[in-house]
Amino acid sequence: MLSHVELVGRVLVGAVLGGLIGWQRDLHGKPVGLRTHAIVGLASATFMVVSSQMVYFQHFQGGEPIRLDPSRIAASVVAAIGFLAGGAIIRTGVTVQHLTTAAGLWLVTAIGLASGAGMWVESVAATAVGYGVLSFLRKWERAMSRQRITIVTSDAAAIGAARKAICALGARVSELRHESARDEDRRRIETTFDVQIPDEVPMDKIVAAVEEVRDIERVKVDAES
Repeated sequence: MLSHVELVGRVLVGAVLGGLIGWQRDLHGKPVGLRTHAIVGLASATFMVVSSQMVYFQHFQGGEPIRLDPSRIAASVVAAIGFLAGGAIIRTGVTVQHLTTAAGLWLVTAIGLASGAGMWVESVAATAVGYGVLSFLRKWERAMSRQRITIVTSDAAAIGAARKAICALGARVSELRHESARDEDRRRIETTFDVQIPDEVPMDKIVAAVEEVRDIERVKVDAES
């Protein structure tokens, strides 16, 4: 049986390490930040402490053998975090946002469980690697940013012309969705492209090139998050 001081220390370390990941999310303006990640780390570490040490606090009487499965509590935490992480994900049309934040909550759960189990080196290492992935790989991703560009027109030929205009600027284009409908006597075509844009090409230049295409009525841009 561990002392109360060490058990409380494990819980506090889980909260601090989880909060460090949340602080990184706050730096980038994400909706789930320091407090949420700290609480997830705190809660998962507490669950792990309960899971590993609860048997010593039950004052069972000798005699009859007692069978417990402490691993069930930790396993339930991993399953339950899916509901919290799912609440952080937002879908707007074909765009899905905050997947990285949801994955960060999952990571913080693992960090909290490791801290609660007394695996100090592993929990700190997971925090360091996770922070590095969220901070430094973000810069590499931005070397070729991704955008969702939706074009509305009444002329099908304008879609192909808009695609050529985007590609001419060095971007890579793939079609995600194409819808065609007739409103009274007027045809309405809405096409969404996934566009990989070189870092040196500003977004307003892409939009300007598309707007110059004849019969383009509306252009909408959604950043991938």
